[in-house]
Amino acid sequence: MTDLIRWGVLGTAGIAVRKVIPGMETAASSVVTAIASRDDQRARQAAQALGIPKHYASYEALLADPEIDAIYNPLPVSLHVDWTIRALQAGKHVLCEKPIALTAEEARRLVDARDATGREVLEAVMVRQHPQWLRVKEILRSGEIGEVSLVQMALTFFNDDPGNIRNIAALGGGALYDIGCYAVFLSRFIFGTEPERAVAMCVTDPDFSTDRLTGGVVDFGAGKMLSFACGTQHSRFQTVQIFGSRGRIEVPVSLNAPQGGETTILVDPSGDNDPDRLRRETIPACDQYGLQAELAARVFQGREAPAYPIEDAVANMAVVDALYRSAKNHTWEKVERT
Repeated sequence: MTDLIRWGVLGTAGIAVRKVIPGMETAASSVVTAIASRDDQRARQAAQALGIPKHYASYEALLADPEIDAIYNPLPVSLHVDWTIRALQAGKHVLCEKPIALTAEEARRLVDARDATGREVLEAVMVRQHPQWLRVKEILRSGEIGEVSLVQMALTFFNDDPGNIRNIAALGGGALYDIGCYAVFLSRFIFGTEPERAVAMCVTDPDFSTDRLTGGVVDFGAGKMLSFACGTQHSRFQTVQIFGSRGRIEVPVSLNAPQGGETTILVDPSGDNDPDRLRRETIPACDQYGLQAELAARVFQGREAPAYPIEDAVANMAVVDALYRSAKNHTWEKVERT
């Protein structure tokens, strides 16, 4: 393997062409070598617009390219596992978009494929590389806000395009899959433990058959919980509130941090909501997608063990499974872990 990770991209998804590929190009250890689409014109146009040397009219041709070390997979959720396994079998490492699969059972196939091929597979959860979240974790470890027992999140945007994959149930559309998975991950990140059970309610779009609004509670035991709501047909908004026994942390731009822009976290160490005592911490500008590529490259080159191996993605999906079961059965559901 060369000093650079030579990336191939499966598909021309919006997240790939607008955010991830430009981020990858800022990473010193990465170069995007090729992009593929089942539509040759789309592949050619994306390659020209992004300065990518090669394009392919099929995913198979991309996987057969010996000059590709790793694959970025931003395909619809329903295609994540099958194409990731094919990439691993072709000798490529894989960074696959979140959520990694439709179910935890499906995601477990990736553990077996990794072990069988000796190639790494990582889930693309860009927030965990962002310095604002690393700073949040640092504050929590310091004990400044006391013992944390409650995390509240609201994550919403508006999209009623019937052709958008977020509104196509068969492809893995819906609020919980698309953005609710972040609430699950971030609460696990904050508490540092795995939840025991979950309860949820979904509002289903009558035309799309996807959950356009999902709210829920995830019980981590020992009096710790996540309370969240996520929606795909609401005004654009996101926030995370972390409550401790003495104080509170707010992360206003919790997911879509501006590429190359600063972010701010708010710390209320006294817990009295006094604006004059609220501390604003400015996090220097960065590109979380570039940081994601750098981390993946270190793992793929064997320079660093994965902090979040694919088993973590399986654990995240187990919580999502429980939330969907709860919405269907109208009861608390145990988070199944293996």
